[in-house]
Amino acid sequence: MSDSDRKIDTEALTRAGLLLQLADPTLPIGGFNHSGGLETFVQQGIIHDAATLKAFVDTQLKQNWLHNDGAYMSLAYTATAEHNLDALILLDKQIGAAKIPRELRESSYKLGLRLLKIFAPHTNATIVACYQTALAAGKVRGFYPLVFGLLAAAMQLDKVATLQAFYYNAVVGLITNGVKLIPLSQMAGQEMLLELHAEIALIVVASMQPSKQQLGATTLATDIRAMQHERLYSRLYMS
Repeated sequence: MSDSDRKIDTEALTRAGLLLQLADPTLPIGGFNHSGGLETFVQQGIIHDAATLKAFVDTQLKQNWLHNDGAYMSLAYTATAEHNLDALILLDKQIGAAKIPRELRESSYKLGLRLLKIFAPHTNATIVACYQTALAAGKVRGFYPLVFGLLAAAMQLDKVATLQAFYYNAVVGLITNGVKLIPLSQMAGQEMLLELHAEIALIVVASMQPSKQQLGATTLATDIRAMQHERLYSRLYMS
């Protein structure tokens, strides 16, 4: 069969395009302004080269995001697919309680609100409208991983692909900020990203059904550095 005879699923391509946009690191929601505590690690000399940066990103994948933002995103996707607003409201409260550092908590809902503002007008899903009503009533805050999962499910994006895009976005953000802060070459950052794709795939599989017992488990060192970030003498990032 020639390329001209091959049937192309344009609806699938449209959904793929929506996912690319949803997870685009350059999306104008302010994600590039936040280091998630990484800036403190660098200023303290704990992260100082490509090896220590890669180890940090790997730790965030396995011990933080898997049980926090990635898990919340996965649960929000499922709750949205099931049209379960009560589950989304409860999950929103859980996220707020689990994010102890003020900067991380504030950055999460600010990013979520901006993401919702961009994509919500382009979906007719009732559950999105109900969530926005709850947001207006002060019942939820609109944390980023929840909104990401909400929008992805509302737009009928594949869950596996959504999780992969979510983690890819998070990894790219840390690597990009690390390259600037240490500093490293752009090539070093790309090499690091290439080496982490297999790890991302494993975390995606583990995130399909998040462990309720480990939900909210985090790396204490990251929370501590995120708290210390508020009092750094000089800062490039907001968190």
